Amino acid sequence: MLTTTEPTTQPPPPANASALPTQRAFADFPVQALMPFTQRPPLVFTEGCGSWLQDSQGRRYLDLVQGWAVNTLGHAPPEIARALAEQAGRLLHVGPGLHNAPAIALADWLTTLSGLERCFLASSGAEANEGAIKLARKFGRKKRGGAHEIITFRNAFHGRTLATMSASGKPGFDTMFAPQVPGFPKATLNDIGSVTELIGPGTVAVMLEPIQGEAGVIEATPDFLRALRRLCSDLGLLLIVDEVQTGIGRTGTLFAHQQAGVTPDVMTLGKGLGGGVPIAALLARDEVCCFEPGDQGGTYTGNPLVCAAGLAVLQVVTAPGFLTAMNERAAQFRDGLDALALREGGPLCSGQGLLLALELPQPGRAQRLADALRDRPGQGLLLNAVRPERLRLMPALNASDADLAMALAWLDEALRVVV
Repeated sequence: MLTTTEPTTQPPPPANASALPTQRAFADFPVQALMPFTQRPPLVFTEGCGSWLQDSQGRRYLDLVQGWAVNTLGHAPPEIARALAEQAGRLLHVGPGLHNAPAIALADWLTTLSGLERCFLASSGAEANEGAIKLARKFGRKKRGGAHEIITFRNAFHGRTLATMSASGKPGFDTMFAPQVPGFPKATLNDIGSVTELIGPGTVAVMLEPIQGEAGVIEATPDFLRALRRLCSDLGLLLIVDEVQTGIGRTGTLFAHQQAGVTPDVMTLGKGLGGGVPIAALLARDEVCCFEPGDQGGTYTGNPLVCAAGLAVLQVVTAPGFLTAMNERAAQFRDGLDALALREGGPLCSGQGLLLALELPQPGRAQRLADALRDRPGQGLLLNAVRPERLRLMPALNASDADLAMALAWLDEALRVVV
């Protein structure tokens, strides 16, 4: 049985608590009621602690997916559990038309950390990116004569709303729910000339991920990010950096763009900000913020419960020594992955911090390895086959040396067996 530290404060149980099904009983419900939207293995997970998950049959899995880079502090971290329990007993929701203390505190902390003076709190990375698109278009209308085009990049991923799918460059997104939202010409990552060629009188911004996670962990080089910053500054364009996957320490610094020494005009956060709780943020320079009452909103904007979780995550990640220790473990983990990559005849792994990808020479091998490791005898290992030839690894930022060493040993074992 997996265990974790119990919250110090817990609300009283509901009056009909004895009638509530257990997690194991929930797992016995048929899955047909769920609308199918992706391929999922026939497993039902009921518990988690740190780097480990447990399914309804009691089988344990070392999790290097962590909710797709969401679980900054692993599964069921006591810091978040305490924050949620304490906040749930105080105030759950007041609505976007009223202030609440956790939202004010979180916005203040994020603006201080980022150097961007204004913060809008949302519920998902796609919602934050949608807000960034709206803000850029409003800025173009007010400050650049109606300019509305936002240059984005091939293979980028910005979300699954209609606008963010149109902004994305993921293959197939342009026809899945056609017609697209217009106004998102596509450049090539790390090719500043391809950006320059697309700039015209209708251009208002350039939007990119510092590391294209869904594309297979493809990095924008520091030189390219610096060139983009200069280009946008020279032409009065907004530089929008999508840090939904890379932010909150995932790449070894609090925000990935800091490694290039640039500051964007607009930044979005999500995933790791809540450590498993749905929250996101849109941050921008004060001069860019031109929303007027009614332009932007959302029922759960600045919800005090999720903001309490965000505050708990920041408290841990910004604590002295946390990122230093994480980077030391990440460097050892990367060395182990690089050794496997060289043995297999592939390139060194890509990515930064604990957002990494291992490329394998044979297309299709990544999914076979991920399946074999999930179903290995004894305990399983969860990895993401982000591309036919690439495994993406996104451990908890506080994953232990022992957990990462075990993952390397099991991956080594599978690479020797699975063709």
